[in-house]
Amino acid sequence: MAITTDLERYIVDVPDYPEPGVIFKDITPLMASPEGLHASVDKIVSHFGDIGITKVVGAEARGFLIGAPVAYRLGAGFVPARKPGKLPRAVYSQSYELEYGTDELQIHQDALDADDRVLIVDDLVATGGTCVATAKLIEQANAEVMGFSFILELAYLNPRDVISKEFDQEVFTLIQVG
Repeated sequence: MAITTDLERYIVDVPDYPEPGVIFKDITPLMASPEGLHASVDKIVSHFGDIGITKVVGAEARGFLIGAPVAYRLGAGFVPARKPGKLPRAVYSQSYELEYGTDELQIHQDALDADDRVLIVDDLVATGGTCVATAKLIEQANAEVMGFSFILELAYLNPRDVISKEFDQEVFTLIQVG
């Protein structure tokens, strides 16, 4: 499910960034706007507010920006999924494919337990690889993935197909492109 609202007015297209031919979708104006940030958090919280979320996981780095306020509003904890070498204690690790190469995310092994009901929140979903890797980290911790939420979905890249091959949970986005 996706909501397309006036939140789109906060997204700025930056042509040829980070390389020629790419149109970067910049969400920083949305995050800088009290109205845009509040509306984004409120819509996600309203959608997932009654399913017993105990933790929100956000992937480095922009997933922290939206995930932490969503967790706060849900009365849940926030767990950062970080790049390798950023967490000081024992971690679960999950690698995933990029357009050219691989990357990895990690969470502390004591961040989640089998009683946790987890919402994955990020700023953007493109190919779905990052959020699937995040969900696999949650599974390693024996916690339950309850859903996925994003501010922006690049629908023309078919991330829902990638997610649905691995996970049956709902994908909720505020803005779909393409």
